[in-house]
Parts: sequence; C-alpha cells; structure tokens
Amino acid sequence: MYLVLFDCDGTLVDSQETILRGLEVGFAAVGLAMPERARALSIVGLSLETAFAVLAGPDHARHVPAMTEAYRASTRARRAAGLDHDPLYPGAREAIDRLAARADVLLGVATGKARRGVEHMVAVHGLEGRFVTVQTADTCRSKPDPDMVLTAMAETGAEPARTVMIGDTGFDMEMARAAGVHALGVSWGYHAPEALAAAGAHAVIDRFDALDEALAARLGWTREFA
Repeated sequence: MYLVLFDCDGTLVDSQETILRGLEVGFAAVGLAMPERARALSIVGLSLETAFAVLAGPDHARHVPAMTEAYRASTRARRAAGLDHDPLYPGAREAIDRLAARADVLLGVATGKARRGVEHMVAVHGLEGRFVTVQTADTCRSKPDPDMVLTAMAETGAEPARTVMIGDTGFDMEMARAAGVHALGVSWGYHAPEALAAAGAHAVIDRFDALDEALAARLGWTREFA
C-alpha cells in the first residue's frame, strides 16, 4: 500500500484570512502589535504554541499561553456562529477523490492544526471517510519534527519508500525528509517554491491536476486506478 499524507492550511484549504484573524486576536489579547502579513503567514504549518513563540520572540515568551488561548477561543466562537469555512483550493476535492478510489492508496493528514480544526474542515467539505490517519498538534510534536509522519506510518503499516508528504511549507518538506519519505511541495501556499526546494522538496507542483503525474514519478506507480 501507498500512503499519501496531506498538510491542511495552504495545501488543501486556503485559510490565510482565518489564521491572520486568529493571530491578530492573540496579539491584541496581550497588548502586542501584530506582525506584518508576510511574517505572520510564514509560521503556518507550525503548532499554534510554536507559531506564537516564534512570532512573539523570546522577550514575550510568557505571553504565549494567553495568546494561544485567545486564538482558540476566537476560532471556536466563529465556527459556532457558522463562520470561517475556509475554501478548498481548486482541484483539491477531485485529487482526493481520485486517490481515495485507488485500492492501493491510503490517505492521511499531517497538520499543525488541532484535531478539532481538521474535523471541522472534513465536515464542511464533505470529506468524511477519506483519511484513514490524522496526525495533529494535539498529540504529535510540531513540524518539522518527523513525529507526525512516523506516527502515520506506524498506524497504517506503510513503508517510507511508499509514503509521500504533500505540503506548502519548508516545515513540511523538512519533516518528510527527516522521516525518510518523499517530499512533494505545492506552490500555491505560504512558502515560495524556492524555499520548498531549499528545505528538501523532491518536486514542487503548481496545480492539483499535476499531482497524479508527480506521485507516479516519485512512487513508481501507474496513473491508472489500481
């Protein structure tokens, strides 16, 4: 069996406005200025606590728990109000459905989101039953530690040579390489293609309809359904 792991934010869903809004709430809660947009988005992929620690810096480390809780409380409230339905990127659903239809492929998620966030994404977009393994910041160490990928492989019995991590950040690529699996970047997310390459991406695709060919090249399978 092959194991195909997806990151969420910046890979499957365009969640930048939701993330920026939550970060702004977190910084405002402790009276700190929000970083400029590009720097704020540079931390997407890390666990929330790690992201705030990076953005706030060591001088404000004491504020990280309060910032994190403010972000989470705001997110919970907005979801309860029916807001923040982050859209799938073009072609994402079709790619997931094609892969899920293959008898030789297992799909999973490896993300810095909390499990509640993944469950929300799955429910909003009707993706129930597609992902057999879901690794999140609740139970795994933050990217780029390989913990998420290693845990996903342990749960599914997948071998490194038959596993690929798909993501939009250097953190995803570093995590994949540290776990000994294929690292496939996407160019439409939060880190530039050259940053993905520098972090170890074996290849970078520019659209979801190029995914099948990229996976075939890395994993050695045929593009036809097995």
